[in-house]
Amino acid sequence: MSVVKLSGAEILLKSIEAEGVDTIFGYPGGQALPIYDALYDSGIRHILARHEQGVAHAADGYARATGRPGVCLATSGPGATNLVTGLANAYMDSVPMVAITGQVTRSSLGKDSFQEADITGITMPITKHNFLVKDPSELAMTVKEAFYIATTGRPGPVLIDVPSDISLSQIDYKPPGEIKLPGYKPVPDIDVKQVIEAAEAIACSKQPLIYAGGGVVISGAHDELLRLAEMLAAPVTCTLMGLGGFPGNHPLSLGMLGMHGTKYANFAVCECDLLIAVGARFDNRVTGKLETFAPKAKIIHIDIDPAEIGKNVKVDIPIEGDVKAVLGRLLEVLRPNLEDAWREKIKAWKKEYPLKYCESGNIKPQYVIQEIYNLTEGNARITTEVGQHQMWTAQYYSFTKPRSFITSGGLGTMGFGLPAAIGVQVGCPDEVVFDVAGDGSIQMNIQELCTAVNYDLPVNVAILNNGYLGLVRQWQEMFYNRRYSQSELLNPDFVKLAEAYGAIGIRVARKEEVVPALKKAIQAKKPVMIDFIIDREDNVLPIVPPGESLDNMLG
Repeated sequence: MSVVKLSGAEILLKSIEAEGVDTIFGYPGGQALPIYDALYDSGIRHILARHEQGVAHAADGYARATGRPGVCLATSGPGATNLVTGLANAYMDSVPMVAITGQVTRSSLGKDSFQEADITGITMPITKHNFLVKDPSELAMTVKEAFYIATTGRPGPVLIDVPSDISLSQIDYKPPGEIKLPGYKPVPDIDVKQVIEAAEAIACSKQPLIYAGGGVVISGAHDELLRLAEMLAAPVTCTLMGLGGFPGNHPLSLGMLGMHGTKYANFAVCECDLLIAVGARFDNRVTGKLETFAPKAKIIHIDIDPAEIGKNVKVDIPIEGDVKAVLGRLLEVLRPNLEDAWREKIKAWKKEYPLKYCESGNIKPQYVIQEIYNLTEGNARITTEVGQHQMWTAQYYSFTKPRSFITSGGLGTMGFGLPAAIGVQVGCPDEVVFDVAGDGSIQMNIQELCTAVNYDLPVNVAILNNGYLGLVRQWQEMFYNRRYSQSELLNPDFVKLAEAYGAIGIRVARKEEVVPALKKAIQAKKPVMIDFIIDREDNVLPIVPPGESLDNMLG
């Protein structure tokens, strides 16, 4: 067998292609140029963003929408550090991503060389793992291990830092062998005794509640979750990351729980006698005051990451394992347990405490969200920035399919939505994609509209424009005596800005213009930015004040 001599950069790209990657989101720079030179002759599609943060969020959105690892590429120093927010975002939300950074030559490391940054040190707390390649012969195996680590167990971002002399070196290429990572066991063995104990607890329960998180979506366990809920006639409430993991229009759906959850979801948490937590991590925005969370309930916690079990809330029956596999085992040993009284109580709460907003002559943000849902029949892929618009979207767009809601959950990253929407559109080219944005958040990475135009990606941006950093203003109104310190915005003309980038810009100031504008955007098949002028001081309600119990809701 003849041995092929390749550069490190060629080996890097060959190894990436071997992982099934056909698209890289990137931004070139000095120490990454050897990789970009090899990319010139590669079959891999490259999407040139306008900022490295946009690169990371686009790869993130691509991964969330497709279930395949997203890949991004940047140069050393500021190029690499600009990826940090995107890596932290992906890490918090368990997104499979591989980031590749150029680095100064091995002989220049540690000498404060031009555009040198210790990116492996910087990103150690916000990546699942990272690598600094010091030998070109290790490149192929490093890539293989990086993708394996990123996509197995609880997914997460992995970074590979490649010194430029490694990329330029010429070596004999040998395909990597079998992966051997002692101590890394991505999927714990399922304890059958714990599954049986859970089944027995469910059989004894009179008021069970299923609390579903992002792990349901990640593991592809939506069918199993639906079967479990219907077998038990148990209501299901989802975290922000879990939305779409259970059909939002199902009679058993309670929508989202927590700080901006539905009243009936939060009441159900407070009254249930058994809480079945599936792929969720009990974060503080969900639990409210920990001491009063699910006070009457025995808790079953199913999660692939043992570190999450018991971390925030004491658990009675822990079950480690992949959510899809565990639910499959549980369904085998369960028997139906239908409790009419509990279901009737849930129905009464839904009737008494529906999500609602006050109509007015002005454009209501909730109405815009509902009309996006109606016009797309719930089949769009929705991304959001972070703020009031994100919560309104979670409340008023009824997500029925997994991977249809792509949002920044754990980190709460303003500027996420537009580049993420680009990644989603690249991964799902035939689908309608909307980024629901606020007038503050959209300006964090608005330059990526140029990327959408550059690649003719028909991303729709719906700006809910109230002239404020909306959620900051709401907290200032409710908890800081309406002292609006630095939360009012002087905004650009978003229509002119969109047109300057080469996109279609539309301004909507009256309610009767909402539907025609949305229809025009969907039919345009081009990048569109719609500036909806909404009521300035609309609030996201209900809200659980920070540190309060879930049953202490305002609004």
